Amino acid sequence: MYLVMHPKDPEVSVRLADEGFAPYVWGNDFSFDVKAYAHVDQNKKVEHWPLETITPYRKCYGIDPDEFASYLGGADSAIFMAYLDGEAVGHVVVSTNWNGFAHVDELAVAARARRYGVAKSLLDVVKFWSLKKNLPGIMLETQNNNIGACRLYERCGYQVGGIDRLRYRGIDPQTREVAIFWYLLFE
Repeated sequence: MYLVMHPKDPEVSVRLADEGFAPYVWGNDFSFDVKAYAHVDQNKKVEHWPLETITPYRKCYGIDPDEFASYLGGADSAIFMAYLDGEAVGHVVVSTNWNGFAHVDELAVAARARRYGVAKSLLDVVKFWSLKKNLPGIMLETQNNNIGACRLYERCGYQVGGIDRLRYRGIDPQTREVAIFWYLLFE
């Protein structure tokens, strides 16, 4: 299916996921190019984090819609889908974490639909959902190889709350991926 983009005035809408969630996931590419690993410095803005450039590679997390089937219609969870000019191009999975924060379990935007405000629109809906539930804030995690996501979270007011250098060593003992935990605290 061909998606016509209107960069000057894209129409982004977000609504609760429905039976179209699984076909949308299976039909999209959520991968991204990795060109560097950031050395996270909680005292500096993302743009000032030192970067270790690497031989570029394509990263894909292998999203499985069945993993989140129980989130549909749950009292403490939700899946929202984003549409750009009427076509499904992004989603966010959110739940209430054990510590009372809203937890973004997954946020993804189809590769062809990035830089149109889709991810920000999804984060705005998560914020609305969280405030409606009187939660103290939102937490999420990304990695030091997803520098674009780090920039987005910082622009949206999130702050680094923690770093875990060992989180992915069970998957790959040689990995240089570092988990970065971001928080948006409500006043």
